[in-house]
Amino acid sequence: MTSAPADPAANRWPGERLGLPEHGPRSVGRLGRRAIAIVIDWAVASLLSWAFFPTHLGTDPFITLGIFAALQYLFLVVANGSLGHLVVRLRVVPMAGGYLGFWRPAARTVLLCLAIPALIWDRDQRGLHDKAAGTVLVRI
Repeated sequence: MTSAPADPAANRWPGERLGLPEHGPRSVGRLGRRAIAIVIDWAVASLLSWAFFPTHLGTDPFITLGIFAALQYLFLVVANGSLGHLVVRLRVVPMAGGYLGFWRPAARTVLLCLAIPALIWDRDQRGLHDKAAGTVLVRI
């Protein structure tokens, strides 16, 4: 038994299957913006770690990770995006629409801090942390 060949035009851009536009507002946030956002978020967490919890080596990586996680969660709950996301004009939105809630930011943040889920994407450029939380990162 053979299956029908996949339609090559079925997924012409990331987010098309999700009903999102190719460009502009509500389109999937691409790698460049995501990379800049994570660098901003980590820099802020590192600066806060260095300022408030200095060590002889500069910063403690676990304290920095904790600050990073706390900032991620807080900003996701309050503003639907981390500080870095907001700077590069991205927003985290639930796939089902409505309010992001409290559990989605928590699940997304824990998995993001594990790093590996964020590095594995589907063809809509949603990391496993977004898939598990039922969210998508879009442009605003």
